[in-house]
Amino acid sequence: MYKLLLLLFLGALITSCNSDVDTGEFVVGSDYLSVNNKVILIDTLTVDVSTINLDSLITSSQKRILVGNYDDPYFGKVKSDSYFQLSSSGYTLNTDNSDTDAPNYVFDSIRMILRPDKYYYGDTTKVQTISIHRLLQKVKPNVDDTNFYNDSSLDYDSESLGSVSFRPKPHSKDSVVVNIKDVFGDALFQKIKKREITNFDEFTEFFRGLVIKTTTSGSSSIVGFNTASVLRLYYSKYLGNSDESLVKDFNILDATKQFNNISLDRSGTLIKDLPVFTDHLSSSQTGNNAFIQSGTGLACRIDFPNIKQLKYISDKGAIVDAQLIIKPISNSYSDSYPLVDSLRVFVADKLNRISGTLNSTGSATYAILNTDTDEFNENIGYKVSIGTFLQNEMIKKSDSRLSLILTLPSISKAVDRLLVGDQKNSNNKIQLKIYYISY
Repeated sequence: MYKLLLLLFLGALITSCNSDVDTGEFVVGSDYLSVNNKVILIDTLTVDVSTINLDSLITSSQKRILVGNYDDPYFGKVKSDSYFQLSSSGYTLNTDNSDTDAPNYVFDSIRMILRPDKYYYGDTTKVQTISIHRLLQKVKPNVDDTNFYNDSSLDYDSESLGSVSFRPKPHSKDSVVVNIKDVFGDALFQKIKKREITNFDEFTEFFRGLVIKTTTSGSSSIVGFNTASVLRLYYSKYLGNSDESLVKDFNILDATKQFNNISLDRSGTLIKDLPVFTDHLSSSQTGNNAFIQSGTGLACRIDFPNIKQLKYISDKGAIVDAQLIIKPISNSYSDSYPLVDSLRVFVADKLNRISGTLNSTGSATYAILNTDTDEFNENIGYKVSIGTFLQNEMIKKSDSRLSLILTLPSISKAVDRLLVGDQKNSNNKIQLKIYYISY
């Protein structure tokens, strides 16, 4: 009688189990429920998938100038502008000579030299235009904070100091050079030449910093530049009938004073009504998809509403392993929108407050991408072991439930994105395989 009731219960809880499947160490399937010390494979437990919008992401101290924009067919319009403070190792024109040489120095030109760091996202075949503006505020975080975020911004002069149009070549070592207006460069030169600027404080009073903005509405990519990029002042020293060319560099010496403002216009997309970060948007309302994106804070939340019911399978039993397989949506990725090689996995409460990593050791936990291709790309997916997490959730005495949060690894310094399916997605279903032992 007990076995009959157990079978009926499993039929209601689990709509299907793989029958008579040899999985190596395990023999699984309902035909073996009468065998003692058995392991069964449960592969249809309900998995709820949704999209959340994480609270502001820290984008300062990431050591990447991220600039550009593109119109994503699924996510909306993505844009990044970069703000930074500059400084110098010294505020004299030529430290190897005395100030008596100063009358012989003359201003030549000034340029911003942007050095690619090989990061890009989107289609880099189209021309992009960027514009550089002078900041009207010091690069200083809000009171009681030391960070800048993806939604941080500072006031800047609407008049451009210089602009350039270029076709991104992120894998090239060639820098993107922006000619800065001579009127600004000469004013800075004269301040230093006349010793009106002799230290960092005097320098930042005159020149608070720069913002690099994308101005091309038809741009289709966002590219990264190294924070070793430099504002270079060119000047000459005249000696009779000859002259000597010299330079003065202004660098991003303080990584905490550089940040990227990354925005996403979701108008007209399936996630246009995404709620505040303490709530979530079910995949049932977004075409059976969930959305993950670096830089903008989009993440995938996964819940297991029926996990506690598994403890009724037997008087003595446990989850010995569980594999979660997340499938990217076919045709949503390409050479322009490549798949990342892994996903970060965190644990959070019902208000999306992250409490730690999946394994609770403090080290990073990843879902790893399987790239073994087949005719229909059915093998492509991210896999992570969550057995211990589900076991703890199953035996928990309280009614509270924890969720898993999936993000991309470079969440604060990139704009990579991923579209994944839920259990009702017709072609790219999320899969959960639980190995349960009763004894």
